[in-house]
Amino acid sequence: MVSGRRGQRGAGAAVSHLEGAGMSRFREEIKIIPNLAWVIGFLLYAGLFLFLAMFVLRQEPEPAGWPLVAKAALAIVVPLPLFMFVLLIGYVYADAKRRRMNHVLWTLLAIFIPNGLGIILYFILRDPAPTPCPNCGMMTGKGFAFCPSCGFALAPRCPSCGRGVEAKWTYCGYCGTSLPTT
Repeated sequence: MVSGRRGQRGAGAAVSHLEGAGMSRFREEIKIIPNLAWVIGFLLYAGLFLFLAMFVLRQEPEPAGWPLVAKAALAIVVPLPLFMFVLLIGYVYADAKRRRMNHVLWTLLAIFIPNGLGIILYFILRDPAPTPCPNCGMMTGKGFAFCPSCGFALAPRCPSCGRGVEAKWTYCGYCGTSLPTT
C-alpha cells in the first residue's frame, strides 16, 4: 500500500513536471510582451467595458430587459478580443525584435492587414529564434557554423570548404567532399 502511494505520487509528480514545463514556456513568451501593450490593452478593455456598461446596456431597449448576469457577461466578454489583439500586436513587435527582424514593419503589417491575417503571416514567415552559444552564451542565428563572438564551432563543418553540414550527411552539400562518419 505504501509503495502504491509512492508510485502514484511519482506519476503525479511527472505529470505536474510536464505541465510546469509547458506553463513556464508560456510564461516566458508572455513576459516578452512590452508593458506598453499591456497598458494599452487594459485601457482599451476598461474603456470598452465602461462604454458598454454605461451607455449601450442601459439605453438600448432590447438589452434593458436582460438579467443583470447577462449584461455583465456581455460587458466582460465583448472587449476581450480587442484586449487579446493588442497583446498579440505587442507580442509580434517584441518577438520580431528578439529574432532580429524588422519589428516595426511586422508590427504595422500585423495591425493593418485585416482579419488577423497579418498576425498569421508573421507566425508563418518569421525567422527561426536565435539560440545561445554553448560556450559564451551569445545569441546566434540558426544555421551558423561558428559563434560570431567566441568562434566556437556550433555545428559540424566540412573539412574541405569549412561550411556547416548536418550530422547525417555523407557528403558535403556545397563542395561534394566525403565527410567523416561519427
